[in-house]
Amino acid sequence: MGGQACVFYGAAEFSRDTDFALHADTANLERLNAALRELQAAVIAVPPLSLENLHRGHAVHFRCRHPDAVGLRVDVMSKMRGVADFPELWERRTTLQGEDGTIYELLSLPDLIQAKKTQRDKDWPMIRRLIEADRIACPSIPSPEQARLWLREGRTPELLIDLARQFPDEARVLAAGSRPLLEAALLGNEIGVEVALTEEEREERAADRAYWTPLKQELERMRHA
Repeated sequence: MGGQACVFYGAAEFSRDTDFALHADTANLERLNAALRELQAAVIAVPPLSLENLHRGHAVHFRCRHPDAVGLRVDVMSKMRGVADFPELWERRTTLQGEDGTIYELLSLPDLIQAKKTQRDKDWPMIRRLIEADRIACPSIPSPEQARLWLREGRTPELLIDLARQFPDEARVLAAGSRPLLEAALLGNEIGVEVALTEEEREERAADRAYWTPLKQELERMRHA
C-alpha cells in the first residue's frame, strides 16, 4: 500500500520499507505474527501490535533480523484517513503475478492515490507520477472510468487542461461536483488551475494533520508510559 505499490504501478520510487494494509481480526493477526516470527521482526518503539491500536488507525513498525531481510522495515496499518475499510479495498484490489509466479495484491490505483494524500512532502509528487504513468501505459482510447480518474486526481495544469479538452463532458460533470477547479481547466486557465491545485493540496494536508493530532498524542502517552 506504499512505495512498493507505486513501483508496481510504474511510478518508480526508492522505498526503504514495505507497507501493508491489514484486515485486522484475531485470526489474521495470528497469521501476521507467524510471518513476523519467520522474519525475526521486532516492533520499533510504539505502539505495540494489537487489534485495538490497528482499529484506532495507528501504524505499527517492525525491523526484520532474518538474514534474507536484515534491516528491512515493515509497517502495518488497518485504517487510513479518507480510505475505505479493508473489505472494500480488497474487493477493488489489483492482482499482479511476478515472473516467478508470486502473487502480489495491491491497493487499487484510486485507493493508493487516496492513501497518498497526506501531510508529507514526498507523497504529492508521487500522486502526479502515478497518474502520468497510468496515462502513458493506457491504450490509445482510455475507458471513461480511467478518464474520470485522471480528471479527479491529475496534479498539473497542463495535464488537466489537456484532459478537459479530450473529455469535456466528463470534466463538466466533475467540475459541477467533486472537483470545481476543472472549470478553470475547461477554460484553459493555467494560472487558475495552478492556484486551485495549491489550495486543494493545502486543504488535504491540513485534514491529515488534524486526523493525526490525537493519534500522535496517544503515541506520546505510550512513550511516556
